[in-house]
Amino acid sequence: MIESVTLEKVLNLAKKLSPMDRIRLIEQITPQIKRDLLITAPQPYQSLKGICHEEAQDITEISK
Repeated sequence: MIESVTLEKVLNLAKKLSPMDRIRLIEQITPQIKRDLLITAPQPYQSLKGICHEEAQDITEISK
């Protein structure tokens, strides 16, 4: 049976590491956290009014 991993368990294990190993742990996990945040970051919404305005400008420029 697989034991569940909790933040508390991970922190307790990390506290047992040497200071240098804790630094290495942070260096190794930081890039993955950055990737996860980029993937899960919500994309900003654009209002319908803004979208219509941009489309109207595009159509106007084409017809010139």
